[in-house]
Amino acid sequence: MAKGTSQRISFRAVLLACIVLIGGFGMVTVSLFRWQVVHGEELTAQALEQSLQSTTISAMRGTIYDATGTKILAQSASVWTVVLEPNYIREDEELRRTISRGLAPILEMDEERIYEKTGEDSYFSYLKRQVETDVRDAINQFLTENEIESGVRLIPDYKRYYPYGTVASNVLGFTGYDNTGLDGLELYYDEELRGTAGRLVASKNAWGTDMPFEYEQYVGASDGNSLVLTIDETVQSILEKYLAEGIEKYKVKNGAVAIVMNVHTGAVVGLATHPNYDPNDPYTILDANMLQELQSLPEDQRDEAETNAWYKQWRNKAVSDTYYPGSVFKMVTGAMGLEEGVVTLESTFTCTGNKEVEGYPAGIDCWKEEGHGLEDFAAGIYNSCNPWMIHLGELLGAETFCKYREAFGMTEPTGIDLPGEAVNLYHSLEDMGPTELATEAFGQNFSITPVQMITAASAIANGGYMVQPHVVDRIVDPEGNIVKTTDTTPLRQVISQETAQTITSILQYNAAEGTATGGYVPGYRVCGKTGTSEKIAQHNEDPTKPMEYIASYCGYAPAEDPQYALLVYFDEPDGASNGGLTGGNAVAGPIFSKIMGEILPYLGVEARYTDEEFGNLDVAAPSVVGLTLDEAIAAIEESGLEYSVIGSEEGSTLVREQTPEVGTTLPKDGSVVLYTEGFSQEEAVTPVPDFSGMDLVNASYLAAINGLQISVSGSSSGLVSTQNIAVGQNVRIGTVIALTFVDNIETDTFVSLE
Repeated sequence: MAKGTSQRISFRAVLLACIVLIGGFGMVTVSLFRWQVVHGEELTAQALEQSLQSTTISAMRGTIYDATGTKILAQSASVWTVVLEPNYIREDEELRRTISRGLAPILEMDEERIYEKTGEDSYFSYLKRQVETDVRDAINQFLTENEIESGVRLIPDYKRYYPYGTVASNVLGFTGYDNTGLDGLELYYDEELRGTAGRLVASKNAWGTDMPFEYEQYVGASDGNSLVLTIDETVQSILEKYLAEGIEKYKVKNGAVAIVMNVHTGAVVGLATHPNYDPNDPYTILDANMLQELQSLPEDQRDEAETNAWYKQWRNKAVSDTYYPGSVFKMVTGAMGLEEGVVTLESTFTCTGNKEVEGYPAGIDCWKEEGHGLEDFAAGIYNSCNPWMIHLGELLGAETFCKYREAFGMTEPTGIDLPGEAVNLYHSLEDMGPTELATEAFGQNFSITPVQMITAASAIANGGYMVQPHVVDRIVDPEGNIVKTTDTTPLRQVISQETAQTITSILQYNAAEGTATGGYVPGYRVCGKTGTSEKIAQHNEDPTKPMEYIASYCGYAPAEDPQYALLVYFDEPDGASNGGLTGGNAVAGPIFSKIMGEILPYLGVEARYTDEEFGNLDVAAPSVVGLTLDEAIAAIEESGLEYSVIGSEEGSTLVREQTPEVGTTLPKDGSVVLYTEGFSQEEAVTPVPDFSGMDLVNASYLAAINGLQISVSGSSSGLVSTQNIAVGQNVRIGTVIALTFVDNIETDTFVSLE
């Protein structure tokens, strides 16, 4: 072969080899560039995902304390989450069956469901959350006995508990399975309460086995901060007790609200609403009426109705619902007039029972059909005279009225630290015609929230300063250090101290002698105003249905140095079922009185009885059981009480029982029944009659013929609104029945603005 040809072949071979090598390396280079540069981050993430297993370490949610700082209203306790690691066991059929069979009874789950989850293509699959310690121990014992080292994992977690059950539930709210706040304070302060979750990152080798500890990284969780509330558990429990009593007594159809506020700081000491629920089990409906409604529905309608019922029982009516304040608002209108100087205490107006209003030819009626006649300014308020307030609204004018309405916080949310505060409904200055001004002047045809009303009342009570309502006093970190304290500096001054003191004096007289005697509390100078507002919008939707009412009572005490304000309202008392009681004085007044009578002494407000009140104070029954009859009679007469004997009347015979029991209070002219040898049980017992709707004379007679005694509170000219012992209950002869007498005054007037 010629030398030239041989060289050409060699050259071509070398060239071909170079091309192959360069092409090969080029393809490799391109491939490397593609996988390392273009898809590098993606592949790195996949590699890490395959080689690392990350587990979230839950943070402990902060505790919620009541105002004392000692009572726990909400706390977190350790529980565990059961997790499967299917990729480590899914090829082992026998192990999967063993795990499914063993865990099913412990977790109260279906065995086949567990078996299906063990076959998933996953390194992490939730099986059951928030299991208690006894369940965790049973699982660990099962795993140990069966020498199971992988496939099942227990992760520490926390579960929320509410030790006082339904107490303050609509304030506290509740959390979900992931410990996130879903309602109430749990939602509003979720960021402060929940803390920061930690993380455990563990490395796995190619066979899915844990790498040594140096390949693990642990980031600890940071526990959440705690809340110390302004809510006092004792006050809260008193509110809820008496709200429940009022709802039952007056057959209230649409819930109720009671709020206690420190008038100087805006601290909400108690806030109770109905319906309520148990935050430990928020999806169980507790209200009997709602349950009955659900059960009466067809199956296909129940799911949606049940969801609506949940939201209704979770709803905080004090913050999230608006209502017509009614005549309670007259204290605000009165303060406007005095502050502007358009009226004085000497100003008069003649109420004829109707007041003509421009644009409303029929005029607007007073609740007192025949009218009040000539009244001064104070009488206009304590008589709750609608025409007087309409007249005052005209003197103020729309612009001035709207200015004060805004200053008293009636046009904007209060900013209370609770979720879901409602938006108010009111007439703007541009829309405020003569009829609108007239009706708003006595509290109708505009809507505010209960918390707005009590905040406005607190401004009158404290000398004219608007305060910021709040339910959290301070936020505390896990070490007990105060992170934040609520600022209680007043927001602004809306009326002078002189105006505030004048309204306070009028409201004190109103509770003692006027239209608000249902809220009177012996020993305390209570200032009070009633409201019986009509649900006009609801009535306009269906005029064929009877008018529904909101019965309310708002006041504060003591008059000489107001400390606490209380608003009570009942939404739709059923007059047809409770003896015709729908007025604020008759329905809300007695409950206001009972609440104030318990919380004021507890909160350190000292009772100061007038001579007349002291002279009418009830007497405590002395202890005479075990004494001879002669000794017992002497002790009773020394207490200024009467006596009667059932059984042997021999002076030397022993007293075996007495009614009322020792320490029970009874009127000064009351009687102690002494049971001696020979008395019969049948002779000693009588059923309690129904005193509802009776005046004092008839109630006294009914008690006497049944061998019972009565203690009286409220208006002596009124009718019985409540009795402390249920009708039909068997009691001993001589038992004292506490009766509350009230005047059923409906102080608001229906005016349709359509």
